[in-house]
Amino acid sequence: MAFPETVTLVASVPATFDNNFAVRDQDMRNLYEKAKRDQWNASTDIRWDKDFDPEKGILPEGLIDIYGTKYWERLNRKEQLELNRHFSAWRISQLMYGEQFAMLVCSQLVNILPTLDSKFFMATQVVDEARHAEVLSRYVLEKLGVAYPLTSSLKNLFDQILEMPQWYLKTVGTQLVAETLAVSLFRMFEQHSPDPLISSICKRVLADESRHMGFGMLSLPEQMQELSEKERDEVEDFACEAAAGLLGGQFPREAYEAVGFSKAEVDDIKQMRHEIAQKNEYVFFRKYFKKDFHSSLWNNMSRCGLMSDRAIARLGSMGITAPQQAAAA
Repeated sequence: MAFPETVTLVASVPATFDNNFAVRDQDMRNLYEKAKRDQWNASTDIRWDKDFDPEKGILPEGLIDIYGTKYWERLNRKEQLELNRHFSAWRISQLMYGEQFAMLVCSQLVNILPTLDSKFFMATQVVDEARHAEVLSRYVLEKLGVAYPLTSSLKNLFDQILEMPQWYLKTVGTQLVAETLAVSLFRMFEQHSPDPLISSICKRVLADESRHMGFGMLSLPEQMQELSEKERDEVEDFACEAAAGLLGGQFPREAYEAVGFSKAEVDDIKQMRHEIAQKNEYVFFRKYFKKDFHSSLWNNMSRCGLMSDRAIARLGSMGITAPQQAAAA
């Protein structure tokens, strides 16, 4: 599948040199110690040759838009597995690009963060994100045999975050919003994928992601308190816009076309997605991913002081409500 091998974006940030080597934030240094302790090697710690079985499928079939519809029923089992392979490759490709994006943002943050405690930790996250991009790309290319391009909506969001000068906006976009989404996806894949190899990969990645979320929770609340009301409004708006960007425009058209669906059929599938969701209740999406992502995003924004009435209204327009309200719905 042809798409550009490299894309260059001009995204410069200031470099802050910290002359104070004393520990000023013990919690952040503790996070750094955990990161050093818990490193793993994608080449030697993953059972590449033993766990993969494509005949069982890759990702849960309930995630595929046409599951349970006439389009799914007309496919024989071999064709269903082939669609699962392409759908999974499309979905995991987006995560793969997201991990490379996170690596680039975190490398910027090493420069721009104001204290050595946070720089030390962020340097370990650069390594983590490189490892995640490595392990997912190896899985996609070696096991699934096909990769798909980054969606335009994700690229637009990634470009915007890379071009931002403020470290706290980069952290909100990456650790607070994008990482929250990625954690929900990795958790669902780890717990429910029929392929034990991608499940084991996601389990490893999740152990790292918990530290990355911890950085946001340690660094953002105090910084938000130091901002003016106008600046906090801008951060809230950006968090909501980033969430909308991650949730919107994510339709695997290329995966359907790769297995032989016509353009008209793919257009029909895209149109009927909401109807399909109502009929089969998207078992995995509704029960695991959607609930997990919505509640985690709400709680994390609240902890960081980014949950004003304005933010509540904007999140509500996307169907994201307080966890207790969502549970009662």
